[in-house]
Parts: sequence; C-alpha cells; structure tokens
Amino acid sequence: MENEQLWNSVLVEIELAVSKANFNTWFKDTRILKQEEGVVFVSVPNAFAKEWLYNKYHKTILHSLRTLSSGVRSVEYLITRDGGKQKEAGGVKSLAAAVPPLPLEDFYIDKENNLNPKYTFESFVVGPFNELAYAAAQAVVGKLGEVYNPLFIYGNTGHGKTHLIQAVGNHVKNQGGRKVFYVTSEKFVIDYVNSVQANHVNQFKEKYRKYDILIMDDIQFLANKEKTQEELFHLFNSLYENNKQIVFSSDKHPNFIPNLEDRLKSRFAAGMIVDIPTPDRESRLAILKTKARQSSVTVSPEVLDHLATTIEGNIRELEGMLNLLICQSELKKHELGIAEVRALIKNTNKPKKAVSVKEVTKAVASFFNIEESDIYEKTRRQEVVKPRQLVMYILRQDFNVSYPLIGQKLGGRDHTTVIHSCEKIKGELKFNTNLEQELAQIRAMI
Repeated sequence: MENEQLWNSVLVEIELAVSKANFNTWFKDTRILKQEEGVVFVSVPNAFAKEWLYNKYHKTILHSLRTLSSGVRSVEYLITRDGGKQKEAGGVKSLAAAVPPLPLEDFYIDKENNLNPKYTFESFVVGPFNELAYAAAQAVVGKLGEVYNPLFIYGNTGHGKTHLIQAVGNHVKNQGGRKVFYVTSEKFVIDYVNSVQANHVNQFKEKYRKYDILIMDDIQFLANKEKTQEELFHLFNSLYENNKQIVFSSDKHPNFIPNLEDRLKSRFAAGMIVDIPTPDRESRLAILKTKARQSSVTVSPEVLDHLATTIEGNIRELEGMLNLLICQSELKKHELGIAEVRALIKNTNKPKKAVSVKEVTKAVASFFNIEESDIYEKTRRQEVVKPRQLVMYILRQDFNVSYPLIGQKLGGRDHTTVIHSCEKIKGELKFNTNLEQELAQIRAMI
C-alpha cells in the first residue's frame, strides 16, 4: 500500500474516534514521509503536534498501521517545515506557521541509553500526590544499589512515571562514570525473542548485564511471557548481586499484574514499591503553571485555574489541553478568554462512559471470584459484604447514581444502608492501601 493511501486509511479510522476539533488540530498537516525496515516516519508540523500524537494517539496510530500493513513495526514522528506539504486554506495559517517549533534537541533520544534529556528532576513538578515517589528516586541516585533496590514505581497512565524514572537515569548519566540504560518491557521482549531466533542469547545476556543502572518501563506487558520473565529473573539476580541499581515502572502494583511469576513479585517487594496516584487540584495547577512557563506563553491565572479544576485526568491530558489552548490562541491571534476555553474543553473532552449497575456488579464479582447473584441477596456473609459495599461506592463516586436508586437496584435496600456503605469504604481508603489498589483494579476492569 502506498504511503498516501495508507495514511489516508489511518486518518479515516482516527477521525471516527476523536472530536472534530482534535482531529483538525493534530492531524490536519500530517503525512507519511517514508517507510524503512518496518518503521513508518510520519511528518508533523511542530513539536506540540509531535508530543501530543506520541502521548495521546501513538498506540491508536500504530494499531491502525499494523492492521492495514502487516510489515509495520513502529512509528517515528518527524518535524518538517512544510507540515506535510498542506496548503493554507481560507486565509488561515497552518499550525506549522502559527506555532514556533521547539528545539529539536528537546526531543532527541540518546540512542546509547534510550534516555530523553527533557526528563529531568528539575523539570519534574513535585506535589502532594507524587512527593513520596520523588523522594524515593532522590534517595536512589544518592546511593545507587544500596537503598531501595529495586525501586518500583506504579500508577495509571500519564501520572509521570516515565518522567521520574528517566530523571533518575539522566541524573546518573550526567554525573559520569556509570553505564545507564532505559528500555521498555516491550523492547526487552523483542530483544530477547530476536536473540533466541538468531541464537545470540549470550550476547543478549552480556548486553544487559553490563549496565550499572537498568531502568525498565511498563513491565505489566511481561504478563504471560514466561520465557522473558525467566530471563528477567536471572538478569535481576545478576545485577542485584553486583550492587547494580534496578528501576521498574508499571501501571499497577506488581501483586496485581496477572500471570507474573511469584519469584519476580518477591524480588520487587525486596526494594521500594511506591505509588503515584492521581494528581490533586493544587498539583494540577502547579503542573500547568510550570508547563506554560516552559513554553514561554502567557496564560491567565483564571484560565489555568479553570483547567486545573475541570480536567481531573492524568498529566498528559492536562498538558495536551494546554497545548491545544496555546495552538488555538496562536491561530486566533489573541489570548483565549474563559468562555472560549470552556467551549474548547466541552468540544474536546470525551463524555464519561455510561455503565449499568449490572456491569459494575459483574466486574466486582469477577474480581472477588463470587457469584453476581450473591451481591443482590440480603446476606451478611463477610466475603459478600465488602464487594457489595464497593459496588455501592463505585456507583455513587464514579457515576453519581443516587443513593435511593443504588439501594433499589441492589436488592431493594434502604438508602441509609447505601450511605453507610459508601462512607465506610471512603473511611477505609484513607489508611488501607490494599483496598485502594483493589479499587483501582476494579475501575480498570470497568
């Protein structure tokens, strides 16, 4: 399939899945420049578009390309002056002209260690939600291989895990004298499989054992990969016994990664396992102020406050909305007012997924390995009471279902019972980290 035809097919799929405003802003001036050895090089008009496509749409783009062309392995985004050779229409300048590209070196990945130099401790915004993880990372670089080895950081997508673990690597690299290597678990699996097929397993072992600090991102993708897990186990032991530092990240606590070997979980537990939860409002505002300052743009305090209050998702969503706001400001040649920002958010954000009581009940019952019917029954069995309370809490907290309706749907219970259950779960979450992790897994299932 020719480049133009292939990319047009990808754009058709994406246009159906995103809002019109997002599609016009981020995909209008893109095209495939070339394909080399399974790598598709996509032209983008500026650094904002490059980072947004990578952070927000990379998996969607890669999946579409692989579906349409079996030979595609990966995607790279390149900033080009012509912005994909698109002509200006209706007197409106393209984003390439409207937004000054950021320096290319800000997005340069060091091929020797895979580290992105923009991910540093200095550019990492510390708030109440991530201060423990930040402190642990600082302790690690102070005494490599001696404290918190391994360091395991987990949290939902877009909470800053990759930034923090790469900041550890960049700090060590800049000190000199240590060999650092960052790798995603997906790339680690590919390296291992290729080494087996080429009968170069010994070279693979030598490559990964030579580093003083190994940083592995998104290890949840090792689930069900028994041979790779075994290789990682032996690699871990070799590095650990030689006081080499190991850093991992995942979207969930290792105990909740399905089909992960117990011996690996045991190794992870020997160091420090720390969570980066959802950023609180104050932290979201601090992040927005920092990003605006780094972009050298002026955004009113009122607008930043509105963004921090309205967008409760992850850091990438915050940055993406700020980038979109900046682009729109440049296009319109004036700073957006609060009314325009409200409209932009409304047209861009996807509505929350609507779920039924049955769907939530099914997810909770599946998680705790009980029958769905048990939750509806009027029983006080301990193995049923907690799941039922969690169903009530999720329906109220996440989907704003009224107390009376929850009681009615769950076996005709009084609304005061529902209130009590929700308050009980809310109170336990303040000190019960296991319950917090269980709730996160259930929400992911929903």
